[in-house]
Amino acid sequence: MAVLRLLALFSIFSTIFTAAFPEVKVQQARDEPYVGVNIVQLLQFLSRTGSPLMMNLYPYYVFMQNKGVVPLDNSLFKPLTPSKEMVDPNTLLHYTNVLDAMIDSVYSSMKNLNVSDVLVLVTETGWPSKGDAKEPYATIDNADTYNSNLIKHIFDRSGTPFHPEVTSSVYIYELFNEDLRLSPVSEAHWGLFYANSTPVYLLHVSGSGEFLANDTTNQTFCVAMDGVDGKTLQTALDWACGPGRANCSEIQPGESCYSPNNVKNHASYAFDSYYEKQGRAGGSCDFKGVAIITTTDPSHGACVFPGSKIISNRTDPVVNSTNATSEADTSRFIGTRPYKDGFWGLVLGIMLYLNIL
Repeated sequence: MAVLRLLALFSIFSTIFTAAFPEVKVQQARDEPYVGVNIVQLLQFLSRTGSPLMMNLYPYYVFMQNKGVVPLDNSLFKPLTPSKEMVDPNTLLHYTNVLDAMIDSVYSSMKNLNVSDVLVLVTETGWPSKGDAKEPYATIDNADTYNSNLIKHIFDRSGTPFHPEVTSSVYIYELFNEDLRLSPVSEAHWGLFYANSTPVYLLHVSGSGEFLANDTTNQTFCVAMDGVDGKTLQTALDWACGPGRANCSEIQPGESCYSPNNVKNHASYAFDSYYEKQGRAGGSCDFKGVAIITTTDPSHGACVFPGSKIISNRTDPVVNSTNATSEADTSRFIGTRPYKDGFWGLVLGIMLYLNIL
């Protein structure tokens, strides 16, 4: 941690965040000048031996320590409008995600110490899927979003703004949940899998080459995106159940998919119904940008989504009334299907593909 504290003293990370978000807390190291000699010697050794500098970088902690200052979207690799990008006032480089800023903080720090030939290896990064009352952003949705977008970002091989020619190798923390870890609750829930080898969630990596191409049951679903306002979702829901002719009978009061009674849950069901009716054709899961394709089965309890392999024998007439009495978003997608033969393929895939050689 002393190394990380010293690096923060010189970093772009500090400059970017204090310029874009003045309230951000960046730990300084001015009270530990003796660390400078040690870090220089370490970096010189890494340079001589052609070894990388290994860093554990967690945008989750940056976000949690600066809630309300660092936007969640920046931490999760979500698409940003130019106005939401972080801009370094010294280099004018634009940052669309926190991890790139953290990596570049290391490169900038090493440059200030006259070391420019040591690569950064991200030995740990990830997002917890469960937390306690003080950790409301440790959710399955956010963990899935972070790790899925991380993989896509690495496969883009676009590097960072400071070093676009270099794509760091990245290791996801971690493969399994560690259920014996003590508080906070999030400490035990960083894994992609439960202890019984079933996935906590299924990564969304379509468009990333062949990575994990056969890791699922080849099922895809169309669901409402996170963060969309209720009015916009309601408009899309009305279209799906009206002109789109989606089967919305199961989201009516008293039916199996009525609960949770909120617009996101109802919209997800209607979107998936329309997506299936269109044969999962390209462009049929969009709804003006408020829908997304997922491999995680959103079925829950007695509610079976149209795209699920668990086929309901019940047939009801199409109903087009779509109003939800509450728009509180309480739904989460929890993947619990076992990978079976594909499980160890996933393990091998993570080991091979995330280590960009």
